Amino acid sequence: RGWRCSSARALLLAVLQDARAFVARPDADFTWSSWLDQVAALNELDARIRDLEQGHEPSLGVLFAPTGPMQELAISSGWGEAFLALAERYDEAMACEAPDRDPR
Repeated sequence: RGWRCSSARALLLAVLQDARAFVARPDADFTWSSWLDQVAALNELDARIRDLEQGHEPSLGVLFAPTGPMQELAISSGWGEAFLALAERYDEAMACEAPDRDPR
């Protein structure tokens, strides 16, 4: 598999970096997230960012899926609306990467 759109990789990298910024906020509430805590979440995002920067396609699984760890964190932390915009950008990047599959 490859990237069909030249900007897809850059878009996905920006989405992951923006997601990391939200996760790193001091008011992040991990009560309903599948992540144990902020350190675990940041470690996972950093690994995905590193994969992408090294030219690998990161395994994102359910990261941005409805009721996935990012959405649960967003809702419990009070930035649910911002998550929706972030998830929309994620969907755009993933649709460009593989247009024939569900991005989540």
